[in-house]
Amino acid sequence: MKRLFISDCEGPISKNDNAFELASQFLPNGDRLFATISKYDDIIAYILKRPGYRAGYTLKLILPFLKAFDVTDQMIREFSAQNLMLVSNAAGMLQYIGKIAHAFIVSTSYEHYIKVLCKKLSFPYENTYCTKMSLDHYELAEGENKKLKQYSLEISRMPVLEITQDVKSLEDFPTEQRAIIHRLDEIFWNEIPEMKIGLIFQNVMPVGSGEKAEAVVATVEKLGTGLRNVMYIGDSVTDVEALRLVAKNRGLAISFNGNRYAVANANIAILSEDSIITTLIADVFCRFGREEALSLVQNWSRDELKDCRANEILLSRLLETYPTELPKARIVSRENVDALSRESTEFRKRIRGEAVGGLG
Repeated sequence: MKRLFISDCEGPISKNDNAFELASQFLPNGDRLFATISKYDDIIAYILKRPGYRAGYTLKLILPFLKAFDVTDQMIREFSAQNLMLVSNAAGMLQYIGKIAHAFIVSTSYEHYIKVLCKKLSFPYENTYCTKMSLDHYELAEGENKKLKQYSLEISRMPVLEITQDVKSLEDFPTEQRAIIHRLDEIFWNEIPEMKIGLIFQNVMPVGSGEKAEAVVATVEKLGTGLRNVMYIGDSVTDVEALRLVAKNRGLAISFNGNRYAVANANIAILSEDSIITTLIADVFCRFGREEALSLVQNWSRDELKDCRANEILLSRLLETYPTELPKARIVSRENVDALSRESTEFRKRIRGEAVGGLG
């Protein structure tokens, strides 16, 4: 029976953060607006743990602002196509893995972006999960355009929210930060829902952290296999529940240039500019299983790799791509998780840029 390879999109396959880039392109101070809402998203999901809220809902919360500034579905499609940035050898990775395993992409990204990516990579769109939405289907009532632009300006001018290691509840935040969270609560859960555009919050369901885990389960059931046969690769807060689910059930959970959330819930942390390392580990997992893949990483050195059970052609490509120093691959443990998280986060920022790399 073929094993199951499931990957997040932005991070392991592409370098984009499409929603952040859309906000930056089409909204005044959109980068700051998105960063504030993204941090608010992290706080609600993992500090406040509000029922019914899941990490990744930032992609829902920014939609009224995109609508207010006249963004259309066609504009999103064109922008996504023009700005697609792939991780080196990602196309070859998916092509190779598609021959030895059932390959799926599970992404929080909007469907516009995923369709563009699938076309570029010749990857079957039906093997993807992503956030379905159409801005063109919604309308603004009179006066909503102006009000939403005021909210956009207000949020973009807010001081940056920060989550420190000692923050465990709302009361642990400084007074100023609590006031910001309270104001964002009012905007997103009281004021915008009363608008006509508020319907978009009811109808759009981002593929956030919980939905990604559900997609993994649904795919496993569809193919009649078990979670132990799954390799899942992700990089952010929206991958936490899927990584945790796969790791708990003896599958293989991998962080690829992940932030601290992803690294803490993975079996393996990869730091790499190239997808060839993912292909190599996936090949060993698909042919020999989890323990052999873990053993490969446990003995991650040029000398040890020469005697491993990896595909010789893939191994040769890895060594040619990295003639001096191999990309980093480490087993995540209690002893090294903090140091790995810091190193991976810094590497992530270098590869994807400070703004994108710093997002949850």
